[in-house]
Amino acid sequence: MCRDCGLELPLEDFSPSKKNADGRTSYCRPCFRVRDKAYRAARAAARGTTVRTRRAVAEGHGHCPECDTTKPLSDFGRRTGKRNGRVAYCHPCFNRIKEESRERLHGSTRNYHLKRRYGITVEDYDRMLAEQGGLCALCQERPAEHVDHDHVTGRVRGLLCFCCNQGLGNFRDRADVLRLAIGYLRASTWQKERLEPGVYRLHPPRVS
Repeated sequence: MCRDCGLELPLEDFSPSKKNADGRTSYCRPCFRVRDKAYRAARAAARGTTVRTRRAVAEGHGHCPECDTTKPLSDFGRRTGKRNGRVAYCHPCFNRIKEESRERLHGSTRNYHLKRRYGITVEDYDRMLAEQGGLCALCQERPAEHVDHDHVTGRVRGLLCFCCNQGLGNFRDRADVLRLAIGYLRASTWQKERLEPGVYRLHPPRVS
């Protein structure tokens, strides 16, 4: 029985609900819609806003409330759980709103990605770069452009150039394999010893 209209109706006329023992709401679907509409109107009035009315759109289309434009569904991102399987905003509006949210919460897109992926801020990055003189922490020759971190603990180790960062990744951070590679190169290849910026000393292969 619906608690509002008092009618005894089949369970199918009541929306599912985990709060009640019978797994259904206490109000039939029409009464529930009336209650929901009144609740949203009261909440909007308390906030000083207006309730957005549902707009009838052609099949295969959606209406973006941000730019107030009706567009094909292909212009809206996918989202499960929605009636039409799409997000509420078209691609341009969605991207702009997302960017504005990141800017508001994190300061900038760059700061957002550094914080999200490595747990550091732009200020942390700039400080590390200054401490390294703007150069790679390994070769100290090329500009440091990549954040190097421990893939197990997530701890940031330093800033590297593309080549050194890629090289460490190829060696899977294994110091034992790196030592074997060093021995291999020293025994077979002329090596450059860096004395100071731009000054090197050549060493012949160590033939055993």
